[in-house]
Amino acid sequence: MPSPRRRSRHQRKITRRTPGGIPMIRYGKRKPGKARCGDCGKELSGVARELPYVMRNLPKSAKNVARPYGGNLCFECSREVIKEKARLEVKL
Repeated sequence: MPSPRRRSRHQRKITRRTPGGIPMIRYGKRKPGKARCGDCGKELSGVARELPYVMRNLPKSAKNVARPYGGNLCFECSREVIKEKARLEVKL
């Protein structure tokens, strides 16, 4: 029987095989949800989905996409923002 703190769904169950060949259940933290676009709410591709202490050690290229508004907007919304800025610049 797991200890009382492990009896909730907050921790995910991980099955690991011990050196003796017996599968044991270990408990770990759940991954956070995927990063989402600030405008449309669509899931961002190319952004890691890890816990904060793992994200700190990842390289910058794994945390966001190498384009303007990379880790904040999806490619469709960022394209629209860039177009609008270019249109405003031409008018002035």
